[in-house]
Amino acid sequence: MRAFTQHKGVVAPMDRSNVDTDMIIPKQFLKSIKRTGFGPNLFDELRYLDEGKPDQDCSQRPKNPDFVLNQPRYEHASILLARSNFGCGSSREHAPWALEDFGFRAIIAPSFADIFYNNCFKNGLLPIVLPEETVEKLFQATWAEDGFELAVDLEAKTVTTPSGEAFSFEVDDFQRHCLLNGLDDIGVTLEDADHIRTYEDQRRQTAPWLFRDLSAG
Repeated sequence: MRAFTQHKGVVAPMDRSNVDTDMIIPKQFLKSIKRTGFGPNLFDELRYLDEGKPDQDCSQRPKNPDFVLNQPRYEHASILLARSNFGCGSSREHAPWALEDFGFRAIIAPSFADIFYNNCFKNGLLPIVLPEETVEKLFQATWAEDGFELAVDLEAKTVTTPSGEAFSFEVDDFQRHCLLNGLDDIGVTLEDADHIRTYEDQRRQTAPWLFRDLSAG
């Protein structure tokens, strides 16, 4: 998993509340657990004018010119600005996979669905909760300025505008540690690899029958 320390990028405004995980990545595309390749189908029903099918070449599909991510000014956006309750609905981990695969590193919203929020940290994506009035201020700035960028600092727990105005956000210490160091659940476990090996060596001495090779007969 990619670590997240600091990131500066163009902001794309997703001006709608209650964006659920089926809208983020529709169910027909949940055919792989490789964590990659989902970016072309991110927001599929909003992004394209036809009905998407698995394994379809998205480069040949007609795009919705009114959808934010199809507009040239947001083409290389890496920070998504959203409204309240982002990521609600089913608990599919493919949703943060698709967002990360598209190129997003952080999402800013007044609130997130709990499961989606936690899944983001496990997949290298930083969800940031800011007050509604702050989010509204950022929406206005994003619409007003072409190429509007924000600087996100996870170590300092701040979001900073081009003018230098900084907004603080809260994040759980453990989740912050994991994202700063690029640790998913497996990575966290491997931090204790030496202790695990020591325990297994001790168990081999005290309970050798647990480690008997059953295939040997």
